[in-house]
Amino acid sequence: MTSFEAIKITDRVYWVGAIDWAIRDFHGYSTSRGTTYNAFLILGQEPILIDTVKKPFFHEMMARIRSVIDPTKIRYIISNHAEMDHSGSLPETIATIHPQKVFASKMGVAALRDHFHLDFPMTEVKHDETMTLSDTTIHFFETRMLHWPDSMFTYFVNEGVLFSQDALSMHFASSILFADQHDRSVLQEEATKYYANILSPYSPLVLRLLNQLPNLKLDLKIVAPDHGPLWRTPQDIDWIIQRWKNWAEGKKQRKAVVFYDTMWGSTTQLANVIADGFLANNISVKVFPLSSSHRSDIATELLEASILCVGSPTINQQLFPTVADVLCYIKGLKFPSLIGQVFGSYGWAGEATKLMQTELQAMQVKLIGESVSIKYVPTEEALLACRTLAKTISDQLQ
Repeated sequence: MTSFEAIKITDRVYWVGAIDWAIRDFHGYSTSRGTTYNAFLILGQEPILIDTVKKPFFHEMMARIRSVIDPTKIRYIISNHAEMDHSGSLPETIATIHPQKVFASKMGVAALRDHFHLDFPMTEVKHDETMTLSDTTIHFFETRMLHWPDSMFTYFVNEGVLFSQDALSMHFASSILFADQHDRSVLQEEATKYYANILSPYSPLVLRLLNQLPNLKLDLKIVAPDHGPLWRTPQDIDWIIQRWKNWAEGKKQRKAVVFYDTMWGSTTQLANVIADGFLANNISVKVFPLSSSHRSDIATELLEASILCVGSPTINQQLFPTVADVLCYIKGLKFPSLIGQVFGSYGWAGEATKLMQTELQAMQVKLIGESVSIKYVPTEEALLACRTLAKTISDQLQ
């Protein structure tokens, strides 16, 4: 008996990853439900380890492996993705099990060397390469920039298992391994958040990959990503692939996202009237006061939104710092086809609205109507201008 045990997912494949119940921030992305670092063991005449885990979880992974086999019997390691949450314990793993070979894509080999300065020889695999190792046949597919240059898929031909690295993943810590055993609404929430905050900038590449997937003629029995639950039923596999395709195509809802911060409440008044104006025009709306909202939750709602409105007071002739933070974050995520406008308040200088407009234009948000910028406390006339702005923007969706 070992302290941690592997979970059998097919006759020959075991999950030997780790559960990170504590993590709440993943390089700026709020992970309220934690995450998993999925690693997999393929048994056979020459056992294979698919990916490793984040460095602090090395001993948990090794204990799971020991519950099935002596780790020194592992002959090969395949690294699908060099990011440190999947490769962090690779040097310790190599030093412990002494594999014959470590396989990675061409860019993966370069990334692993740059990360760890390893002397261990690594073997490059090519896109669309099939390899037979004793009684195991595996097929490699490069998926560059989904979401790192080194990213690739490994397909275990014998049992129809696709190890999809970060693709089709989500940050969701659970002792329940399979997606069909979870509440679909939770999967929807976390899958949306993952795509919005990680994959959104690469949507054209995601769409190209998903359109090519049927041509690969893979007999998918299980899709095993590097984070979150595994997809093992045809319905669940189709569901998650279709979700990703919808997001990659940029499909939108009649929804507005309004985020803002305030100093003395004036910008709050503007935001609330704009939000109510959207509701009056049959536009669903999500309002995010930045004093109590996280940037990654805003990004999640923007994935399927059509409208973005941003509000800020002017402070020292600049944007409010929290507003600047969110604008910087979502600019990199490249959400397409948004329309919107800005609003704000000021005391003796009102630069914030122009600065926000510049940022939205850089994000290719089409500005509709006129911004609302008020001095100190809004008058009834200013609040009516906010309502008019909401109607003007809403009319553009007709």
